[in-house]
Amino acid sequence: MTDAKIDGLVETARLIRRDVVRMIHLAGDGHPGPALSVVDILTALYFSALRVDPARPHWPERDRFILSKGHACPALYAALARRGYFPMEELPGLRSLASMLQGHPDMNKTPGIDMTSGSLGNGIALGLGMTLAGRLRGLPYDTFVVTGDGELEEGVVWEAAMAAYRYRAGRLTVIVDHNKMQSGGTVEAVSGLVPIRPKWEAFGWHLQEIDGHDMGQILEAVAQARRVGDRPSVILAHTVKGKGVPFMEGDNSWHKRVPTREQFEAAMAALGGEE
Repeated sequence: MTDAKIDGLVETARLIRRDVVRMIHLAGDGHPGPALSVVDILTALYFSALRVDPARPHWPERDRFILSKGHACPALYAALARRGYFPMEELPGLRSLASMLQGHPDMNKTPGIDMTSGSLGNGIALGLGMTLAGRLRGLPYDTFVVTGDGELEEGVVWEAAMAAYRYRAGRLTVIVDHNKMQSGGTVEAVSGLVPIRPKWEAFGWHLQEIDGHDMGQILEAVAQARRVGDRPSVILAHTVKGKGVPFMEGDNSWHKRVPTREQFEAAMAALGGEE
């Protein structure tokens, strides 16, 4: 991919971060830290890697995507809106009862959402089901799941990992948003899950480890995951919680928190002007 295209993706990610901060500020509720850490991954997927058609959100041959860490949905909603699934004017309705944009992704309310999510730990199992369904139906799509690292403490994650290897689910790719924090503290302190890499390798998955804020690395890892044959793939993406807003970066108090007016203005200034 050319430098100009990478620069375009970086700019889109910046705008999505502005959308996220604005949405949460207006809603008076939300999870800015987890949403901001995953923005670059979602941008790379929706604006380059995924085979999708916003005009046909239910196109049978589209690639599937599940945001298992559903509380980060403001980033997904902003990406979908900017990709053309629904008008940007819907974004200020985040978390209001009459809105299509609920506090966690709802496939029955929001165009472009392939699976309702938010009950942590379920996304990989659901993605495996989608992958196997595509195989049975002869449909040529790949399935991508973004999960948080804290989610990996759920037992169903490893049941799904075992089953995916058993059934040679080569069209399934999991991207772990490895920002090293969860609501109760650091992942290492809460569960001792770190290091994560050898655990996935022990389950037989093809593993890559990348900088989850580097567009080139994200896209190359996704391309490599598509080439590994019949092994499921996991991309361990090192990220920073609150990425893009200096006073939120690495501060776990922003896991679920709403910026004041002054904080909102400071965040938007840090993220630069509109397009």
